[in-house]
Formats: sequence, structure tokens, C-alpha cells
Amino acid sequence: MFHWLEKHPFFFAVGVFVTIAFAGLVEILPNFAEASRPVIGTAPYSTLELAGRHVYIENSCNACHSQLIRPFKSETDRYGHYSLSGEYAYDRPFLWGSKRTGPDLMRVGNYRTTDWHENHMKDPAGVVPGSVMPAYRWMFTKNADINTAYAEQLTVAQFFSVPYNKPVPMKDGSTKVVKMGGSIAEANALALEEAKAIAANMKDQDVKDAVARGEIPQIVALIAYLNSLK
Repeated sequence: MFHWLEKHPFFFAVGVFVTIAFAGLVEILPNFAEASRPVIGTAPYSTLELAGRHVYIENSCNACHSQLIRPFKSETDRYGHYSLSGEYAYDRPFLWGSKRTGPDLMRVGNYRTTDWHENHMKDPAGVVPGSVMPAYRWMFTKNADINTAYAEQLTVAQFFSVPYNKPVPMKDGSTKVVKMGGSIAEANALALEEAKAIAANMKDQDVKDAVARGEIPQIVALIAYLNSLK
């Protein structure tokens, strides 16, 4: 067999390639699978957070903001710990982005508040002088789509085994349970409960009144999503 391969260099090269490729897969795939599993402290998105993520995508926020902190000192000094594969376990699709007109938002929930986001989305240049970001005032009057967010929850829970209604380990040793309603009505009730907590820290009275009426403006859902990025 080996003598035959020596006489046929093409097949010899193919055999070497297959052997090295197989060895490489045996070495790489287990580590890749392990790294892609949810890291401790990574929980699924709540219904409201998922609705806010849809608002984020709808308005192409990922065109100007990345969600991928690279392992360089200049990045970690500014944005925090570099991103880990397992932190994206529940992201569909990934929102890594390819350009930074604005700062990276991977860990924005660690250093920005609900009040800051409210003012910034209403008047970016008034909060960050020289900002080229447009104002998103319509988010304060347009309601978030909770039903679509709930439909996505049902899909990922069924096909990707996302652990809704199950305890998820957190970094401080505690556990967190992200609830998913058993119906659209329950999902809207859970989202509204979370929205009330966020609206309580906002100043816009129209937003507060809308939430009190049982409505959820897009700005509330978006802030819920941004606050979850840690």
C-alpha cells in the first residue's frame, strides 16, 4: 500500500491531507463545542428583552454599533472583558456588527442606566456632544411587538432547547429563572410587569402613562434589551 502511494504522489498528498484534517477535527471540534455552550451568567432573553432586540435590529443599530469586544487592551480598558463564544449562545442572529460609528455595546448594561438611555435616544447630541446618531423619538410613541417576541421564544424553546422557566446559574452563585408565558396573554402580562419596572425609572410622562394603560412603547423594550447586555 505504501509503495503504491509513493508511486502516485497525488493520492499520497490526498491521504496526508485527509489524515491531518481528521486529526485536526478531533482536536478542534470538542473544544469548539465546549466554548460555544452558554457561560455561567448567560441567561435567555425575556419576552420584553427579545422585543427590544427586534427594535434594535429593525432600526439597524448593529450597522453602527458592534457587540464584539476583541481581546486587546485598548478594547478591554474601554468596554470591559473581551467577548466569549458562550455569551452568544442565545443570540439568533448574532449582532457582532462590522463597523463602529458608535461604541461597542456588548456590555453597555454595566455602565449605562435606564435614565441615560432615555435621554440619549431622545436627543443623542444633547447627551454626547458631537454625536452623529439620529434621534429616535418615534420609539416613545410606537408600541413594541410582544406577540412576535413570544413566537420566537416558543420556536427557540422547542427547537434549540433554550432553558425558559428553568434555573440558570449566575456568576454570583445564585440562579435566575427567565419566565416564558404559556400563552400570548401570559407573555404580554410578563412583559408588562417588566416594563413597569423600567418605566418607573424613566422621566417621560407619556411613556409612564402608556405603560400604566397596559401598552409597551418601543423605547421601554429597547432599554430592557440594552440593560441586559452585560
